[in-house]
Amino acid sequence: MQSLALIENWPVPAAASAVVRADGAVAGAHGPTDRRFPLASVTKPLAAYAVLVAYEEGAVDLDEPAGPEGATVRHLLAHTSGLAFDENRVMAAPGTKRIYSNTGFEVLGDLVAKATDIPFAEYLRQAVLEPLGMTATALEGSPAKDGVSTVDDLVRFAAEVQAPRLLDPRTVLDAMTVQYPGLTGILPGYGHQRPNDWGLGFEIRGAKSPHWTGASSSPRTFGHFGQSGTFLWIDPDAGAACVALTDRAFGPWAIQAWPPFTDAVLAELRAA
Repeated sequence: MQSLALIENWPVPAAASAVVRADGAVAGAHGPTDRRFPLASVTKPLAAYAVLVAYEEGAVDLDEPAGPEGATVRHLLAHTSGLAFDENRVMAAPGTKRIYSNTGFEVLGDLVAKATDIPFAEYLRQAVLEPLGMTATALEGSPAKDGVSTVDDLVRFAAEVQAPRLLDPRTVLDAMTVQYPGLTGILPGYGHQRPNDWGLGFEIRGAKSPHWTGASSSPRTFGHFGQSGTFLWIDPDAGAACVALTDRAFGPWAIQAWPPFTDAVLAELRAA
């Protein structure tokens, strides 16, 4: 795909990208797709997938109590537990506000580790990474932000999400469906959003503006971006997903570069 070569124009030392269709076919790739990059918050969809495997295995329940009083696993996955961004402090009643929380994902990791008697990083490896052949991916700390991976590995994950084998498709449909609709909140890097839609571990584009995906991205687009200059989006209407990893922290360059890149990718997919 010619559009993927646009990453050559990004003001970053290194970047790699790929597009994978819903049938698992890689439509194109560019850059060092086997290079390991820090994922930052693109770690969250991987961690959420492991939590959902634990749910299907019966180790945890989405609606069991977890985190602050009145909160559940579902609240934590959807950033509605009320926990603060990076500290164990309650800022709102569960289900009333979308407060993006790294702490919430760390609570989830501890919960799954306790329920399965397996450290969460190892559970993620056994439940998600190993079955998908993601041998270059690892969790090196917080389930919220300390994953490392390659474009090649994340293509495998994006293919799985589009055509699930590890989870019941109905569970994945739940994960890409807005949880607690209508809640407002801040999308990091993009300010206050009304509403700030989120699924189970995946951010949902909806009608957000500004946004890190493209002007032509469908409202059903879901995924995540990371402060390390990384993103993964899946657009069900386009029948494809895109991964981009860089080694420059998110900032104004990404806000400017990512949307036109996504629009170019989508235009090429439509023309194919």
